[in-house]
Parts: sequence; C-alpha cells; structure tokens
Amino acid sequence: MQEIVDRLAGTDRGAEIARTLIYPYLNHAASMFESGYATAPDIDAAMRFGCGYPIGPLALIDAVGPATVVAGLEEMHARTQDPLHQPTDVLGRLASEGSTFADAASGAEAAAPEMRHEIRTVGVVGTGTMASGIVEVFAKAGYDVTFVGRSAEKTDGVVASITKSLDKAVSRGKLDEDGKAAVLGRLTGATEREALAGVDLVVEGIAEDLEVKKQLFRDLDRIAKPGAILATTTSSLSIDTLAGETGRPADVVGMHFFNPAPIMKLVEVVSGSDTAAEVAETVRALCLATGKHPVSCTDRAGFIVNALLFPYLNDAVKLHEAGGGSLDEIDEALKETKLPMGPFQLLDVVGNDVSLAIQQTLHDTFEHDGWAPAPTLEKLVADGRLGRKTKAGFHTY
Repeated sequence: MQEIVDRLAGTDRGAEIARTLIYPYLNHAASMFESGYATAPDIDAAMRFGCGYPIGPLALIDAVGPATVVAGLEEMHARTQDPLHQPTDVLGRLASEGSTFADAASGAEAAAPEMRHEIRTVGVVGTGTMASGIVEVFAKAGYDVTFVGRSAEKTDGVVASITKSLDKAVSRGKLDEDGKAAVLGRLTGATEREALAGVDLVVEGIAEDLEVKKQLFRDLDRIAKPGAILATTTSSLSIDTLAGETGRPADVVGMHFFNPAPIMKLVEVVSGSDTAAEVAETVRALCLATGKHPVSCTDRAGFIVNALLFPYLNDAVKLHEAGGGSLDEIDEALKETKLPMGPFQLLDVVGNDVSLAIQQTLHDTFEHDGWAPAPTLEKLVADGRLGRKTKAGFHTY
C-alpha cells in the first residue's frame, strides 16, 4: 500500500496522470459514502473484489491522507471548474479533523446476515456465459439447480461448459471424480420456464434487454411458488421496473454477479424500493454460503462498481483527447499505481460498446456534464472498434 501512496506523491509525468484520474474517482467514492448509498466497507470491497484493485478507494484516501486528496482536488477544481472536482463535504471534514474513513466507519460493522428464507433449490434462466457460471456456483455449493434454456442444445451446452470447468479442477487436484459427479448430479436442464415452479430462488441471467426481462418477470410471477425469491443479474436496468411487472415486488432483488461468476468473488445485492429486508439479507447470506462476497446498495444506475469505474475510464479518454498523455503513457501510469490494467486496456476488455452504454446511462441518470461520454469513445463504437472482441479498439490485437 505504501508503494501506491508513494507513487501518487511522485513529481514525474506518470504520477501527475495518475492523480488526475484517481483523485476524482476517490472524490466520487467519498460522495457515495456521504450520501448513505453504501457503507465504507462495502464500497472498498466492491472495488477490490469487482475490479481486482489492491485497495478500496476510501482506504486509499485514508492512506494518502484526506488533506492531501482535498488539496489535489481543490487544485484541479481551480483549473477545471468542474463540480465533480469540488471536494465533498465529508472529505473536507475529515481533512480538517485529521480523521479518516476508518474512524468514521468504526463501530458500524454489520452483523453476519442470516438465511431468513429457506433456500434448498435454485433456478437459473439463461444459458450464456454468465448464466452457466451462476449454475456452476450454486451446484458446487451443494444446491440442486434447475436451469432453463430455449432448446435442449442450449441446456446441453451448459452441462458441457460446467463439465469442462470441473475437469480442469480435477486435473489441478482441486476436485476428485466423486466430487465432479456430485456437482453434475445436481443439474437439471429444462426448456420450459414452468420447470421453475418449485424452486426457492430464481436467478435470471438472460440478455440485458429491458423488454425481454420484463416479460420474463411476468412469467416468473405466474410460475414461481409463493415466497420464492426472484433475482436479476442486471448490471444496468432498474430493479423497481422489473419488480413492477410482478405482484410480489417485496420478493424481487438484484443479485449482480461479476464475470466469470465461478471465479469473481463479488456480488452486488441490490434492493429495490419494495424489496423486503429479509429477502436482501437472505441473498447476502446465500452469497457467503457460495463463497462470494456480497455488498449492499439500492436501485440506482451503475450500483457501486460501474458507477465508480466508468466515469474514471471516461475521464482517461478525455485526458488523452486533451493531450494529457498517449494511450500507452496513461495505461502505464495507472498500472504503476498497482491497478491490474490501464484504462484503455480495460475498456478494450470490457468492450467499448458496453462501456459507452453504461456511461450514457450514468450521464442520463445523474446529469453531470463531466460524465458526458468522450467523443473518441463514441467514434470508436460507431466505427466498430469495440475492443478485443473485434481485434481493434483503443489498441489493436
């Protein structure tokens, strides 16, 4: 951690680039905490487990020193007049008091969540990469899983994908053949949603299309037994909108896994306006039971991770546009602060089309002028340079 602090305190061009991009990200995280949207431990855990960052943003503020971050933001704000660079009140208060976010969060540790609903059987709708990964997560944790696809070919593909994953685990000595057979024995594929009538929890992992998901939730409301929890893995759509398609909004919750689901530990547990507290608590407990790390937030665009990550990535594009550094210079400057990837490398991995859609949603929702999508990002998408999946984006592959 000290290495990161020392790097941000440097006087070279790389350190200046890093501060230009990281300080607004830290300010945004402080604002998220200040608004009560999420707790300090959850904000930090979200970025550590969801992005692979070595340290969460609020812990990084504590390490650098709130006063140092405030001074850096004030200098940026004097130059840019961007309201997003104005230090949040909580940062100013901590700086003046000589306090930290750790101090502010002390004594507020939440009790371990409990299973308020009995979960013995799980349903998953979808057969893509995310849905297959979620099926694997639950089956490995000992739950019987019924998964629904559009054809037997699709459901067979899920079993094949999971079998391949289990074979790798066997070859590495992490699982034996009996364990593999036990996991596969918990899987039941189906081509009709009615097969989900008896499950305790349904997790949908279908296309990120609002109308398609709304129809699914209407079906689940008709099919699922009373008291079943209906969860969506959406990363950008409204929980309330989906819950509104049902007659049981208290049972609808967000359960946002990160890809690949069997590997990534983070799950954002998102409560809609009407989500029952015991439903959200049950899902958090279930995450722990499957080896995941849950963080809690409410139904707001971007949740925690995307809301913090994509404005930072968009800022990197704008910095490049303004002549603040080449693509490689900016990527290397951020990697030198121990981030797993530079911003342009990450944009190309995520997909520039996906990144643009998320940034547009954040801009439309929060109406911060500084979050308007960068023109270069828009042009790359228009030109079909979507990143690694098209072999060309900010970089060429």
